[in-house]
Amino acid sequence: MQASFSRLRQAFGHARLSPSAGQPARHRDIAHKLQISEGELVAAHLGAFTAEESPLRAQRLQPLWPELIEACEALGELMALTRNESCVHEKTGPYRGASAQGGVGLVLGGAIDLRLFYRAWAHGFALSERLADGAEQRSLQFFDASGQAIHKIFLRPESNQAAYEALVQRFAHVDQAPGIQVEAASTEPAEKPDAEIDLAGFHAAWASLRDTHDFFALLRRFGLSRPQALRLAEPQFAQALPLAAAQELLSRAAQEAVPLMVFTGNAGAIQIHSGPIQRVAVMGPWLNVLDPGFNLHLREDHIAQAWLVRKPTVDGLVCSLELFDAQGRNIAMMFGERKPGQAERCDWRTLLESLADRQAAAAEACP
Repeated sequence: MQASFSRLRQAFGHARLSPSAGQPARHRDIAHKLQISEGELVAAHLGAFTAEESPLRAQRLQPLWPELIEACEALGELMALTRNESCVHEKTGPYRGASAQGGVGLVLGGAIDLRLFYRAWAHGFALSERLADGAEQRSLQFFDASGQAIHKIFLRPESNQAAYEALVQRFAHVDQAPGIQVEAASTEPAEKPDAEIDLAGFHAAWASLRDTHDFFALLRRFGLSRPQALRLAEPQFAQALPLAAAQELLSRAAQEAVPLMVFTGNAGAIQIHSGPIQRVAVMGPWLNVLDPGFNLHLREDHIAQAWLVRKPTVDGLVCSLELFDAQGRNIAMMFGERKPGQAERCDWRTLLESLADRQAAAAEACP
């Protein structure tokens, strides 16, 4: 087994320190090539080994997730990264205002805005990696039971290094043996047949919504997946858009200075950017936002469904763009920036509705 861990470490070191096309391979891609999960690759770097084997070292952390996240405030400025198969969301700032209740954590202190679902968290590590240029990169990384990454926290040059070392010492696990046991990744449950849906009840419940946060309970009540709910919704509340809608929306939001809320997540974390965006760039299949303090990397070729969604609330309609992959998994959601108690911004709604208006006009023009 030790020989197997050594082989993984050497493969990792070769990929990271001998980059192709000038770019080091990402941890996730190295793991995929080795046919293991990213969590397993990281866990192979626990324990003692020589620096020649790999530039990465890891320490296992105790599964005290709420306390650990709360302790991150002392580290100062950090970079938060949350991703799924199709979208990477990176946000820079301090971890302030952390709290937890009933297995759900919040970080609400400013630039870093998180919803954390600790029931999905299984493994945590502190990582230290020597990069190709000789610099050291430190991070905290968390994985689910299948070894898939949930959330990562990277130190910045301005971060409090002494506080980081104290945090790692405080939360270090007694077991530092290499390796983890992983479970099979969960799959999306099969949708209930449309004929079994109480369509009238569903439509009435949607029309009676008073808060966007009640939408999840509505899906659960009627046994609907999110894409199925949008497909079966009344046209006034959900409208399919072209798959290129995300690129147009982000580009125009940057040009017209329309502030957004961009949600990206997985089963264990949702990360939110609130505010304007500036630089939108397309690089191959990737649609990117490349701003100071906020980066978004979205695989446009993974978008299989794009929907304009309208939900009634006590503050009026709240409208969003929702993106899904071919398996019906949510890639990202985009709203106009707003706080509870505020009506939706007119410039956001005008921008979003223009995408639907253009599609309707195109359809009417077809013979």
